[in-house]
Amino acid sequence: MTDASIPQPSAGGAPTQPPAGGAPHRPATSARPSSGDAPRLRVLAAMSGGVDSAVAAARAAEAGHDVTGVHLALSANPKSFRTGARGCCTIEDSRDARRAADVIGIPFYVWDLAERFREDVVEDFVAEYEAGRTPNPCLRCNEKIKFAALLDKALALGFDAVCTGHYATIVTRDDGTRELHRASDAAKDQSYVLGVLDARQLAHAMFPLGDTLTSKDEIREEAQRRGLAVAKKPDSHDICFIADGDTQGFLADRLGTSEGDIVDEDGEKLGTHEGAYGFTIGQRKGLRIGHPASDGKPRYVLDISPVDNTVTVGPAASLDVTGLTAVRPRWCGTPPDGPGIYTAQLRAHGGECEVSAEPAADGAELRVRFTEPVRGVAPGQAVVLYDGTRVVGSATIATTERARPAAPRPEALGKGVSRG
Repeated sequence: MTDASIPQPSAGGAPTQPPAGGAPHRPATSARPSSGDAPRLRVLAAMSGGVDSAVAAARAAEAGHDVTGVHLALSANPKSFRTGARGCCTIEDSRDARRAADVIGIPFYVWDLAERFREDVVEDFVAEYEAGRTPNPCLRCNEKIKFAALLDKALALGFDAVCTGHYATIVTRDDGTRELHRASDAAKDQSYVLGVLDARQLAHAMFPLGDTLTSKDEIREEAQRRGLAVAKKPDSHDICFIADGDTQGFLADRLGTSEGDIVDEDGEKLGTHEGAYGFTIGQRKGLRIGHPASDGKPRYVLDISPVDNTVTVGPAASLDVTGLTAVRPRWCGTPPDGPGIYTAQLRAHGGECEVSAEPAADGAELRVRFTEPVRGVAPGQAVVLYDGTRVVGSATIATTERARPAAPRPEALGKGVSRG
């Protein structure tokens, strides 16, 4: 069975077709597939132990697919209980996933991917912060773990698709190609963290919750009706592998402390810090600056220099970005062959802004220009391009162009420390 021939029962019924002309389309109904209107697939359901993945697995099974549940053991030293743990890597989570699989009536396994997760997600996370960038580990996990390591193993074992509890939608066109679209409910949309998926990965992805036009409370009510004990379980928060939510403490344990200066745009020292990795572009709180700005207005992190361990702060206006260059583009289908007008999302819970974007001739970079300046754009983040509701692709922000560039410090000239 080829990638292009696998039907996508992500939301229900026969594959959803876009309107004539290929305009972006969002499915309007939440009908689910049944054994009578969609082929029966072998589906591997990734079950985190939370309510979304449990309901997704239950819907896939109810649709008539041959579903097997799997919990990914991603932590080498998981906490036994969720008390004080806000992620999804506890022993209790694996037990919750197993109980949900038992209720659904599907086989269940635990796969140990802790080493792969450590190398591809955790170490990448630490290295990015050490380099002065702001990574999103959820994107990296989707790219490297759930739709690479997990998917590769699933295909090798004869499964047709990997099912997750993400809120996003896949639309199948007349020619059999697939498009990733936003979820029907924009408030729950998670397409941003799935923008790293390529055409092959989309061909084997299933998102049963993507066209759900119901609140999270109603998802929990559905879980309750299905007899799933996770119906009232709190959602995971923050970064799954940082159980207590203390990102700065997590980084300090691995990178140590290194005192450096906090300076203004003119290079005047305003305070000190214990590690430049503890800051991100656009940050306002936690700067520990001893005296206020001359105009009395708040100051924000404008630049992070790992070379000389210096953090530069300044007014909000200096955060305005007019363009950026991003690297490692990944396309959810055929790459654009020239410049185009899109909307872009720059963070998981951010809004959209209008941009023009063009891949470099060699395909290694993506150049983006904003119609209106935007703020808080940090190297390391992902820029995800949309055409209507359709996800075009994503890339990792490398450099930004400031509308009002910070004045270079004399001692920093020639060192290449400014990433703005």
